[in-house]
Amino acid sequence: MTEVHAAPYDVKRELRALYAPKNRDWELLEVPPQRFLAVDGSGDPNTAPAYAEAVEALYAVAYTLKFASKRAGHDLVVGPLEGLWYADDASVFTARDKTAWSWTMLIGQPDWVSDAQIQEAVAVARAKKNLPGIDRVRIERLDEGRCAQLLHVGSYDDETPALARLHGEVLPGLGLRERGRHHEVYLGDPRRTAPEKLKTVLRQPVAPA
Repeated sequence: MTEVHAAPYDVKRELRALYAPKNRDWELLEVPPQRFLAVDGSGDPNTAPAYAEAVEALYAVAYTLKFASKRAGHDLVVGPLEGLWYADDASVFTARDKTAWSWTMLIGQPDWVSDAQIQEAVAVARAKKNLPGIDRVRIERLDEGRCAQLLHVGSYDDETPALARLHGEVLPGLGLRERGRHHEVYLGDPRRTAPEKLKTVLRQPVAPA
């Protein structure tokens, strides 16, 4: 008899509305509480060393968790890179003044990965790789609730019109306002994908105006 193995946990399959949306215009949805590996920083993501260090550290810990979970009989697919973006002056985003951006980069974790397992994975990754960003890895919990979301196809710099429409037309028309930090989920690898083919989930928590 052939032994059947359960498919690895994949957040893109389990939470399709959040990680595999089809809508190219803004829609509202309810986002459940989630937990992430996180690293905070600031500066231009294209040039700031802190950004590259953050992403490298997140993946080092995420893959350490994956291998530990697989050994325990509960395999998972490492989730996509995500980012929270914020600034004291929101105009720096429409102006694309990336040096003034602050960010929290994220990789989601399933509920059955405990905080203790995450802390152990950080320690293991630190011992094996000694990356400069490892000590900045922490646990972030988000409860975004009601959000506006769309799938953007194209370069990151071409997001501005969609975001301007959200804040200038869509939310005022629905009697809503932005709440919390702008959230992006990166479904493509910019190192291997042409800019015009990149897929990014844009998400903004909202509240009554």
